[in-house]
Amino acid sequence: MRSPSPHQFHRLATLPWAELRVSQQSPHCYRLHMHAEYSLGIVDQGQTLFQHADGCELLTAGSVVLIEPGVWHACNPAQATRWSYRMLYIQADWLHAQLGVAGLRFTRRTTHATDTRQLLHALCQQLETGHASTSPGTAPIGSEWTAQLLHLLSQPAIAEPLLTASQAPQPETAAVLHALEQWHQHPDTAPSVQTLAQAQGMSASRFIRHFKNATGVTPGAYRLNLRLNGARRLLAQGMPLAEAAHAMGFADQSHLQRAFKSHHALTPGRYAQGLPARM
Repeated sequence: MRSPSPHQFHRLATLPWAELRVSQQSPHCYRLHMHAEYSLGIVDQGQTLFQHADGCELLTAGSVVLIEPGVWHACNPAQATRWSYRMLYIQADWLHAQLGVAGLRFTRRTTHATDTRQLLHALCQQLETGHASTSPGTAPIGSEWTAQLLHLLSQPAIAEPLLTASQAPQPETAAVLHALEQWHQHPDTAPSVQTLAQAQGMSASRFIRHFKNATGVTPGAYRLNLRLNGARRLLAQGMPLAEAAHAMGFADQSHLQRAFKSHHALTPGRYAQGLPARM
């Protein structure tokens, strides 16, 4: 008999731009990846190694992780042990509009500040229960929860506003910029690496080298991650699995299932249901 998955997702109709992942006693490891959303996480139990562009940090119970969209990272249990965590995902465009900024840059990747942890814990707990508090009979969360989130992310100790898009870090080469523009606009049908390299007068190997120097990952890994993020968004909106696979350019439903599970530690079908999975 297969045991239940340690991963659950929580989404509410009143907060369509927010999603909570709750993983308990998870042994799973994750490939280097990025999200289209802002990611705010809490380690509840155990330890994990947090890998990002600035290095590798050991996180313990109580650690808070802050990750902007497009930042490549991986969190894996230390010494093959299990760990528990919660990760809150916030849609970037919605957040920028609420704060009136072009973007946010977190002042640090991790923090152990008690007030920050308590605020984030309350946000996660309310989203998990679907109410403004854990008391029976309370009203569904909505504007008050949103105000708490914006208060947290408006604190100078947490994040700095980017008033113009030009302040955001950009890859250095025109070839890489062109590829990123093509893939972000059309992750399902964008040109191949060979085609993009030729358009810039480069060999494929030279283009790949430039791309990895600028982004930290290969073009193949970057494009696959974009497609998976797109499929995840479509599934959360209720699109059937086969249609989401086709829409994001996967060869078939099985191709999406394999890639999704390797990156997210559960199948796309179980993710869409938002229920405990059986693995």
